[in-house]
Amino acid sequence: QVQVVESGGDLVQPGGSLRLSCKVTGLDISIYAMIWYRRTQDTQRELVARITTDGITEYSDSVKGRFAASRDDPKGTVYLQMDSLKPEDAGVYSCTAKHPQPWGVDYWGEGTRVTVSS
Repeated sequence: QVQVVESGGDLVQPGGSLRLSCKVTGLDISIYAMIWYRRTQDTQRELVARITTDGITEYSDSVKGRFAASRDDPKGTVYLQMDSLKPEDAGVYSCTAKHPQPWGVDYWGEGTRVTVSS
């Protein structure tokens, strides 16, 4: 059984940092691109960061230069380092294991909540 569990969300002041983790069990993530999404009350799910199987990263314009995604395939874990946090970064962050084939099965977790407030 595949499980995806995000953690690390917290209340942080503007300008602060957080490191989110996404632990995947029951799946070899080495063949999956891993995607971090953010969901807020006002917006639909927004792609925040993506990391390929080769470790190539891409980010939304809103977080570029402040967030960094990384992965540790043997541990089945991906990370999102979030620096210089802004109030608009708040939301529920979740990760998705994106199958390399369009007919493949993707897996995602429930997310972890980030609150940015003074």
